[in-house]
Amino acid sequence: MTLTVTTVQIDLIWEDKASNFQKINDLLRGCETDLVVLPEMFTTGFSMQPEKLADVFISETLEWMLEKAAAMTAAITGSFICLENGRYYNRLLFVKPDGTFFKYDKRHLFTFGKENEHYTEGSEKLIVEWRGWKICPLVCYDLRFPAWSRNQKANGYYDLLLYIANWPAARSLAWKTLLTARAIENQCYAVGVNRVGEDGNGILHSGESSVIDYEGTLLFHHPNTEGVNTTTLFKDKLENFRTKFGFLEDQDSFLINT
Repeated sequence: MTLTVTTVQIDLIWEDKASNFQKINDLLRGCETDLVVLPEMFTTGFSMQPEKLADVFISETLEWMLEKAAAMTAAITGSFICLENGRYYNRLLFVKPDGTFFKYDKRHLFTFGKENEHYTEGSEKLIVEWRGWKICPLVCYDLRFPAWSRNQKANGYYDLLLYIANWPAARSLAWKTLLTARAIENQCYAVGVNRVGEDGNGILHSGESSVIDYEGTLLFHHPNTEGVNTTTLFKDKLENFRTKFGFLEDQDSFLINT
């Protein structure tokens, strides 16, 4: 069983939803895949102005994602600035072509960038099933906290770990190192999708979107340019590796207080 995953590495247009929708439409034209992965806050860039930019949950962003998923007959995921019940969230949506969708609110807010002063943290991890694969999607700063992403039997082992990000170029070594570590320790494929370019705060992003397998082997790496890439993942190879090396079964048991 295979899964084709398409990474969209883009120079996001600062706080301009319509232009980012159009840019992504252009980049994805003619693409055939099972899953499209967009960066964190793909409609606006990593903005701390939710009062100005937030969509309500059922919004133009969700409508665009629903239309895109249906048109491509593929799932699509990415995060946006969401307003719900008077609170702002950095909310990831995982949208399927049949119109069903799932949400994950970023758990670890980036205090260094004052994200915690503008947004509310999430408390529930998401594991979604798609075309025979179990997928755990997370957001940017979550990458630094391995306990949150731990692949535990009680939750049903997932096969693919996703990280969508606006990760600064100044810390690209951490991005590459931690993505590899998350793949190895969780015996899963890991896909990280980052933006490129300079944002409205003058922060440079180097992309470095990557696909890494369960052994830590780099299958794909995209340096500092815009672009779309599709990689095929093989579930039988993953399962054979887990059967041969049963490391997940030997892990410590723990619970996270939320």
